[in-house]
Amino acid sequence: MALEARAFESIHPSRYICFTIPNPSCSDSLLRVAVLDSHIQPADESSQVGALLVPEGREADWIFSTESGHSQLLYSSQGICRLILVGNQLKEGDCASHIYCRPSECSLHQQGFEVWSKPLLLALSPRSLFKNGIPEIPLLNYEDDLISSVVIHQCVGCLVGEMLVEDVEIEIESENGVHHSSSLKREFRRRLRFKRMPNLIQTEIHIVPETDHSCDGVSIGDLKFMLDHRILVHPYLAPMVASLSLIAENIARRIQSGFKPKALCLGVGGGALLTFLTTQLGFEVTGVESDGEVLKVAKHYFGLEADESIQVVVGDGIEFMKKTACHKKMHTFASSEHDNNGFDHLLDAKISHDFDVVMVDLDSSDIRNGTSSPPLEFVRRDVLLAAKSLLSENGILVINVIPLSKSFYDTLVNHLQQVFCELHKIDVRNGENFVLIAAVSPQIFPVGGHCKSSFFMQLKSVIPESWINSISKI
Repeated sequence: MALEARAFESIHPSRYICFTIPNPSCSDSLLRVAVLDSHIQPADESSQVGALLVPEGREADWIFSTESGHSQLLYSSQGICRLILVGNQLKEGDCASHIYCRPSECSLHQQGFEVWSKPLLLALSPRSLFKNGIPEIPLLNYEDDLISSVVIHQCVGCLVGEMLVEDVEIEIESENGVHHSSSLKREFRRRLRFKRMPNLIQTEIHIVPETDHSCDGVSIGDLKFMLDHRILVHPYLAPMVASLSLIAENIARRIQSGFKPKALCLGVGGGALLTFLTTQLGFEVTGVESDGEVLKVAKHYFGLEADESIQVVVGDGIEFMKKTACHKKMHTFASSEHDNNGFDHLLDAKISHDFDVVMVDLDSSDIRNGTSSPPLEFVRRDVLLAAKSLLSENGILVINVIPLSKSFYDTLVNHLQQVFCELHKIDVRNGENFVLIAAVSPQIFPVGGHCKSSFFMQLKSVIPESWINSISKI
């Protein structure tokens, strides 16, 4: 169906339109053009338009080929009310599973984009931009650390929808932190991503090639990898684990008494956190994941092994926590009746045990607003009280927080302070994540103190000490 000439004259909140045009750089190919308007009506008439050329070779990536990916790009572009994506049209048979390698230099269509795209971008701009003459349409740059990638598995979960597992080669800063090419190093990782929020990496672990890959002509698709669970590469996981320093002495005493420390993890994903807690710190871990297909992926591709140290259950994390708290309370007075929610076998196994830590890594993904963590319902007082009831006398609640707004963050902090005795935080320093640590009692290892317990020393050996030192009391 042909587009009307007036179709783009005004902003229509959340409107998403895709169409193709001839490629001016290559006469026998087409370009895909996608236009998305912000879900919020701009407050004034001078609404800003931005344009982005899709990186060549990544046209099939969900980040650039789906409305949800486009929405996240728009959300992260401050002040932009309409974002226009332009990229090569996928040919029949192309899919997201192809091997991508970053081009060594800009292609011809990238070099000339600023010139040939101007008439197109002006035609796709609202009339309000022309009130003071012909506007300048900013061309946005998309840059990330990806060098090469290959999708090794795709599947569909009943709740999370389409997902993929990919092996990637990325470029990261070396420890000296200097910004020049000689300070960058290459590293391989395995990632889990969901189509509903493709710009968000759900799980990321370090992987190592089984054989030498230095020979020329070797593609990432030809390599076989070994999983490396010794380090946490996801930005906020090491800070979450660093929170255990606050109760290091109590954990050390439990270990000395012959008991393993216990953790409840709400949100499993690929299981990187669960595996690290068990293999590197000797925890017994219970994990709750909403989608059973995600757990299958975690076991087959990320090395999550359910055994005597790790128990996993499929279910809603918040509901599991509330039911467990209720079950525990009822068990104090009388045996509760079994229901059919699928949790009973695990509740009975755990009912006599308090957790040293409850770690929450749950997100509420709305493509119109971006990612927030934890879900809004987690802020409720009854949920926080349930979490507190599952903790030992010296236990802590640790939450990965991605606040959508300052008011959301302030509300969460306020509710935590009403329910718990002490509250600490760690700024992950990536512009998104904070880690909040709520303590049941004040009898915890003081920030900046000098703990010499065996567990504390072990903790310092497996995560950067800088995260421990960055804990501050609220």
